[in-house]
Amino acid sequence: MSAATSLDPRTPVLVGAGQFLHRAKGLDDALDPVALMAEAVRAAAADAGLADVPAADSIRVVGLLSWRYGDPAWVLAQELGLSPRETAVTTMGGNSPQTLVNGTALEIQRGELDLAILTGGEAWRTRMRARKQDMELDWRKAPEDQVARLLGEDLDMTHPDERARGLMMPVQVYPMFETAIRAAAGRSVEDHQALVAGLWSRFSEVAAANPNAWLREARTPEELLATGPANRMIGFPYPKYMNSNNDVDMGAALIMCSAEKAAALGIPRDRWVFPQSGTDCHEHQFISNRWSFSETPAIALGGRMALDLAGTTIDEVEIVDLYSCFPSAVQLGAQSLGLPLDRQLTRTGGLAFAGGPWNNYVMHAIATVMNDLREQPGTTGLVWANGGYATKHAFGVYRTTPPVGGFQHAYPQDVIDAMPRRELAAPADAAGAATIEAYTVMHSRDGVPETVYAACLLADGRRAWGTSADVALAAAMCNGEWVGRAATLAPDGTITPT
Repeated sequence: MSAATSLDPRTPVLVGAGQFLHRAKGLDDALDPVALMAEAVRAAAADAGLADVPAADSIRVVGLLSWRYGDPAWVLAQELGLSPRETAVTTMGGNSPQTLVNGTALEIQRGELDLAILTGGEAWRTRMRARKQDMELDWRKAPEDQVARLLGEDLDMTHPDERARGLMMPVQVYPMFETAIRAAAGRSVEDHQALVAGLWSRFSEVAAANPNAWLREARTPEELLATGPANRMIGFPYPKYMNSNNDVDMGAALIMCSAEKAAALGIPRDRWVFPQSGTDCHEHQFISNRWSFSETPAIALGGRMALDLAGTTIDEVEIVDLYSCFPSAVQLGAQSLGLPLDRQLTRTGGLAFAGGPWNNYVMHAIATVMNDLREQPGTTGLVWANGGYATKHAFGVYRTTPPVGGFQHAYPQDVIDAMPRRELAAPADAAGAATIEAYTVMHSRDGVPETVYAACLLADGRRAWGTSADVALAAAMCNGEWVGRAATLAPDGTITPT
């Protein structure tokens, strides 16, 4: 029986997955992001068993940072010789690739699309090399009047008070989550660092066996913890190896179509992977308003709903890829989903080792999970994507068998918005006694402790931010446990532990 008669012809299916990385020797042999995407798209077509890249109704590109094309999907269409009726680009955020799959699946199921090419790429390594050499890149751009459709939810994730303190980078926020997780677990600093190093060592082992990983060297826990010129401390307690690695030139692509289209193209059934369900949601928009830095209730709800919609449970999922920009993200995701840290939690090796091409990491994760499922027919895969500061979440459940009742999707934001939240006290209103809830110490490029950031709780339950440029305090806070310590906040927000 053919695919077209054995299941709903509008059933969305992933039929091709491609990944590509390029290690340019210099600027002359470097590729721009669209060239990286084009190689990934061609690889995806070959993966589907197609001789050429198929005609697409829509080309959809994950929002990128390493070059401003205007409409990157239009530039890619020119590169591939395609004439899609639509070009589109997503909003920013690491959740975007999975959100893109979810939205595209719904459009295919409704009959609005027959085939779409989803892709993304970054040439950040080349961009940074050019900057260091004071060289201007002359990469292509779309005509100014060529405008892409914008896909996704555009969410400002930094509160004005956070921005005013210079608190706006993931390398500052995720280490604070780490100290909160550690304190909530009741572990000593040493025991918790050992746990995290073991987790990250296992991720590096996966990357070492992944032909599409940027760094294919397994690291021991001891190597990950030892600081030095190659592994300098960035934001305590994270040395460089525990941070997302954006210094990559990588692209990935997925070909997604209806079952009817896949059958018409003659794509073998052993290449088909079916999205079963998906959810999209976000935590309270600003970290200042989160109830706790050691919990992520939106992950718990969004993940559970995605599994429920697919008719499964977390214990029945064999293949998992959790977003892994920093160790705290993995711990928050695993805890919220009910996964132990000692099981397989990445299929690529994560953003530190496999590569963190800004918003597009999860495209690589989905491509990898697709191949896992093909090799293990009948199993179930779960992908969690994350954007911002563990802020925006997207989930996808995948199998090689079609979903019963069609692809299912949910957006439970109204439930999350009603969850407990904290009010943020302005610096002048927060002056006085406080308790440190989470903290990090940012280091100079020479590895010297220099700036303290601390989230504090006031007696009335409000949150307040404390900062300090006192290098002696910064150095002191790199030793021992400071969560739970009493402190005094000055009217300008300067913190002094007591």
